[in-house]
Amino acid sequence: MANFRRFRPDDLNKLSKCNLDPLTETYELGFYLQYYAKWPSLFQVAEDQHGNIIGYIMGKLESSPDVYQFSEHYLPWHAHITAVTVAPEARRLGIGKLLTEQLEVAADANNTWFVDLFVRSTNFKAIAFYKSMGYSIYRVVKDYYGDHSSDPTQSSEDAYDMRKTMKRDVKKEHIREDGDKFEVDPSDVW
Repeated sequence: MANFRRFRPDDLNKLSKCNLDPLTETYELGFYLQYYAKWPSLFQVAEDQHGNIIGYIMGKLESSPDVYQFSEHYLPWHAHITAVTVAPEARRLGIGKLLTEQLEVAADANNTWFVDLFVRSTNFKAIAFYKSMGYSIYRVVKDYYGDHSSDPTQSSEDAYDMRKTMKRDVKKEHIREDGDKFEVDPSDVW
């Protein structure tokens, strides 16, 4: 059974089991601490009975700068999942789902319009996981990733910007049915 709690700075040395996954981005230490300082309720960990971190989620609250308010790419107040990962031995136990649901509760508590995330277009397991939780593809960000996870001959990989509306978006204005047909450049994403 996993224990869920907020991230603490002394957890930094315990994330390795989760970050060994080739589809998990690993960041500089200061990046993790920035999330801890700014958005502690959106940075959660799951630990096993021995205190080992077996999963975590990092998120933030944001909106586009006001200068872009009339741009078609403007993002209103929302929560963003920066990373969610579960150690290989703890997968298929519902830990990723529980971590994501906790972030969604925090997003609703902060009156956001939606939660979004970026996922590699070839990460079919993650895409299916998010779809099972009510996320849908909002747009395709062409060449978002500077490497390709499964084809070394490719220099980049597209990302899906996936979204799930929160309680504030009663009219479901911040999702679309045909998001996989709506392509944008990385420069259109803030």
